[in-house]
Amino acid sequence: MSEGRKGFFRRLVDGLSKTRENIVAGIDSIFSGFSSIDDDFYEEIEEILIMGDLGINATTNIIGALKEQVKEQGIKDPEECKQLLIDNIKKQMNVSETAYEFENRTSVILVIGVNGVGKTTSVGKLAGKLKDQGKKVVVGAADTFRAAAGEQLAEWAKRAGVDMIGGQEGADPAAVVYDAISAAKARKADILLCDTAGRLHNKKNLMEELGKINRIIDKEYPQAYKETLVVLDGTTGQNALAQARQFMEVTDITGIILTKLDGTAKGGIAVAIQSELGIPVKYIGVGETIEDLEKFDADDFVNALFDVNNEKRKGE
Repeated sequence: MSEGRKGFFRRLVDGLSKTRENIVAGIDSIFSGFSSIDDDFYEEIEEILIMGDLGINATTNIIGALKEQVKEQGIKDPEECKQLLIDNIKKQMNVSETAYEFENRTSVILVIGVNGVGKTTSVGKLAGKLKDQGKKVVVGAADTFRAAAGEQLAEWAKRAGVDMIGGQEGADPAAVVYDAISAAKARKADILLCDTAGRLHNKKNLMEELGKINRIIDKEYPQAYKETLVVLDGTTGQNALAQARQFMEVTDITGIILTKLDGTAKGGIAVAIQSELGIPVKYIGVGETIEDLEKFDADDFVNALFDVNNEKRKGE
């Protein structure tokens, strides 16, 4: 694990401490409190996972797999189920190798999300990350609805050292995307990253706006690989899931950026999103700086959630 990744992992362990208290403490007490594996044992684990925002679907799959393994392996001691449980949670959220295909192609990444979830900040951080990978990045400020979005993005673009194409407040977002595509082509950019508005309370308008943007991309930039990421606020738990569902009704979503996982008790939502929606969480954020957005790694996430490394150290 690189130094940067190690630092992020430590911040993730810290950030998930409230979720850990919420889920892991309960699970540990079940493992130590039950002397045999019976229906009550499974029911208690199920309840804690659901209360911990892992979602009905993921929880059902996790418990189902656990029961099968216990039966197959003839396990009698509840303590022996812990690692199986951890492994089954990981299985619910694996991100495939092709999830970051956009990094290897000429791409357009549309980033959508409601105000307040950290969308513009995520666009800025992602621009910085891709630039650090040696990509030529152009950012399009197509969230012309929120007054401060353009200024905020300009600040991030400057920090990341990437070009930004902006529109006036109230300008047509599709026109901004059109200009940004022209700039990306002229500057031979690898990636065009567009910040777009996400006003879910007016779904019809949002649908039309995104439809128009997508048509312009298809017509003006057909060679570009298209990625649509929706930004969700990890602190909102099941609400984030509901929001993602609403965005799925409006446009094709290829991935999730889950922000604000530092200090929330609802970090289990990362497991639920993947399982309930069939859309991978591709990035997670645990803070304010560019280093605080990282690619999602199921092993890292679940290890941080259960603080596995610390447990290992204790046992050594």
